[in-house]
Amino acid sequence: MTKSELNKFKNILEAKQAELEQLVRNRDGIAIEKSPDALDEVQHASERELAIRNLDRESNLLRNVRAALRRIDEGSFGVCLHCEEDISPRRLAAVPWTAFCIQCQEMADRQMAAGAESLEELLVNAA
Repeated sequence: MTKSELNKFKNILEAKQAELEQLVRNRDGIAIEKSPDALDEVQHASERELAIRNLDRESNLLRNVRAALRRIDEGSFGVCLHCEEDISPRRLAAVPWTAFCIQCQEMADRQMAAGAESLEELLVNAA
């Protein structure tokens, strides 16, 4: 991968990191609101649950973006962490924070659907 391509990905990842950091800081949606009306309580609880799920998803994505930036600094960006093959440029263009080639990611997704507990466990079992 050329230096200009790496810089392009680094800029994309840094912009995504800034965006996600802003979203993760906003925790207003998870505040517990009390209401005398039982239906309002249920509505607030479901809105809070949705906000928590979104915060969790955004936090995980932020973790992946930061890991991708570390891989750029370490010189291992664009290489699958499992099989150590190059990740296709099209995949990196679509998901620049990915750590796995499409084959390893599909294998992990299948095993995740089958009930494996963690990505590390998935990849160990896949090998």
